Amino acid sequence: MPVLSELEPLFLAMRAETDRVLKPGAFARREKPYPYGYCLEITQDVVTHLRARNARARTAAARAVSAFLKHGGAGTMVWGVLRDRYFQNAIQLGSLYVDVANDSVDPNKPKVEILPMAESGLELVRDLDHFARIAERYWGVRCYANTALPALAPLFPVVIVDPTYRALLQSKTGYMMRLLASDQFRKSERWLSAAPEPPPEVVQGIREHCPPDILGANLAATREASLEACRALRGRASLLDEAWIDRMGEIFDRVPQIRVLNVPSKPAAVHDMTRTNARFATSVGAVAA
Repeated sequence: MPVLSELEPLFLAMRAETDRVLKPGAFARREKPYPYGYCLEITQDVVTHLRARNARARTAAARAVSAFLKHGGAGTMVWGVLRDRYFQNAIQLGSLYVDVANDSVDPNKPKVEILPMAESGLELVRDLDHFARIAERYWGVRCYANTALPALAPLFPVVIVDPTYRALLQSKTGYMMRLLASDQFRKSERWLSAAPEPPPEVVQGIREHCPPDILGANLAATREASLEACRALRGRASLLDEAWIDRMGEIFDRVPQIRVLNVPSKPAAVHDMTRTNARFATSVGAVAA
């Protein structure tokens, strides 16, 4: 705390190194250039190289951070809802909130923001209603129950569709997966029972472009099948370890994002779009409107 005023220049220097690594290969997201949308990658890079980059600095702040880390302190990534407006990745350094990607939504904001954690406005996602409300407000999407792939619904219960009709599952974040598994998927079951179902063309598009083995494990595309998947896992709670979560994550990575396009006088089509958590591209195929 005595060097609080000197921490910002220290983290600005670390952020500059991150920019030199990430910016040259960064694609525009939502048609906006880096650093827009790169909150996760920027924060991960700073955390990964925190010790090494800090060790190269020769300031009182760098010495204080080194001593803090040497004596058991931690600089770890945190994720949550910031000021009830958007999702945010940041670093918790002791009692401090350190945002090294403060400009990843608004490029006119300072690159780094440092506050006491208690004053940061960061809170944990409470449940899926909370997640969906922030997602719809922040990303400009609609959130639906995952009835397209019921076997994945306990851990990935949300399908989001943006204004251009891009559709994808949510959410492969460590926190959300732990949150949903922590009560044996009762939060997922409540959401799936009440949330609106996605439009039929979205369900059809997702299913048509899934690998055959994933589709074979999801024979029915109904709300009841998604609810039953949550109940079935509840009886197998002792088997749901990290290896199971890793396998589910691997399946998630193989489910493509799609875009449903309704173009006048042309067949509706599905295109795979590059996204942060997309893992492969799919061919273009017809989808009934």
